[in-house]
Amino acid sequence: MEIQSLKDISSQIRARRKSLGFTQAECAAFCGVGVRFLSELENGKESIHLGKTLQVLKMLGLKLQLFENGAE
Repeated sequence: MEIQSLKDISSQIRARRKSLGFTQAECAAFCGVGVRFLSELENGKESIHLGKTLQVLKMLGLKLQLFENGAE
């Protein structure tokens, strides 16, 4: 999936959490972040901490990759 905005990441995180059957509280505990952080992340809050976001992605088995335009 091509990521164009934080909303794209947020929707993928929410979908993955739900596919794993986690509540936000369970997922936050599993990922080592607070429930408020996870909620704000899933809602696309613009000032989200990148390090924690990458931690959540990793724990949910998601990978973020960067490519130069046209270099996929």
